[in-house]
Amino acid sequence: MNVSLYQAAAAMNASARWQDLISENLAGASTPGGRKREISFSAIAAGLNPAEKGSPVIPGTSIGVNFQQGDLRPTGAPLDFGIDGTGFFEVQMPDGTKAYTRDGEFQMNAQSQLVTKQGYLVMSDGGPITADPANTAPLTVAPTGEVSQGADTKGKLNIVEFSDPQKLTMISSGFFLANDPAAGQMQSTTSQVHQGFVEASNMSPTSEMASLITAMRMFESNQKVMQMQDERSAKAINDLGSPS
Repeated sequence: MNVSLYQAAAAMNASARWQDLISENLAGASTPGGRKREISFSAIAAGLNPAEKGSPVIPGTSIGVNFQQGDLRPTGAPLDFGIDGTGFFEVQMPDGTKAYTRDGEFQMNAQSQLVTKQGYLVMSDGGPITADPANTAPLTVAPTGEVSQGADTKGKLNIVEFSDPQKLTMISSGFFLANDPAAGQMQSTTSQVHQGFVEASNMSPTSEMASLITAMRMFESNQKVMQMQDERSAKAINDLGSPS
């Protein structure tokens, strides 16, 4: 068995997945609060795996999310909220599922409820935040998350954080589900909300383009290894098969 062929093929597959991941990151680079996805490669010794009857040892890959905070950028829009800290806004999807996001680019729906651009309800400690259409005062938010309309308190934003955010399930560039109890959901006590700001994605298009070039070169290098091994195998077969 030509182990090097398997390992080169595995490396090509890993670099192809890396390129796909970079493409997804670039597509989400303009999403407020978007989170970069990262790939890591396992370092293992080359050769055969005796535990699996001599099958080749194939390097593995794992994909995670970079939860480093992005820059808070001023917009001046009264319904733009940015979180400084590790917390997430809690929102309710149409099927009632709770999701979590850093994208605080909110708006009002026809029922005067605070919603995301996708129409998901922004949740407070008392449920959806609903403004009074008869009240001409704008919504304001305190750093601790209390939302008011003039003298009327509308609730406190549900800002939650997770002890292990890597256990969250990403459903899009800016939204996550907490299906795994190991994520360790809790109310945030340190995060602050800034009105008139949105958090930029933590992805750098320049860095992603540099990584894309590296991934492409990695793919090409392993492709050449496969070609060399194929040519070597063909030469060995021809030499051994020659009657002279």
